[in-house]
Amino acid sequence: MGTEEKIFDISFEHDGRTYKGWANPSDKVNDNGQPASFHVVLNDISFGHVSHNNGEWTVNEDRPEGLAEKVGKEIEKHYAV
Repeated sequence: MGTEEKIFDISFEHDGRTYKGWANPSDKVNDNGQPASFHVVLNDISFGHVSHNNGEWTVNEDRPEGLAEKVGKEIEKHYAV
């Protein structure tokens, strides 16, 4: 499976602003078989690498509080079956 097939769109609202973009899952997986991190782009700007650690979503860039969690929830929706 090529990288292009793994990328998925995300969109949500946060603090009255609409965010649209995509998430590209890493090839590395965590203990539950999910991708270990995601490169996320929102509104045509790189948001950073988002990962789920110790029960919370984090991002490797300085971003507004709560935004990484919102991105994480959208990622969870994509993997919910």
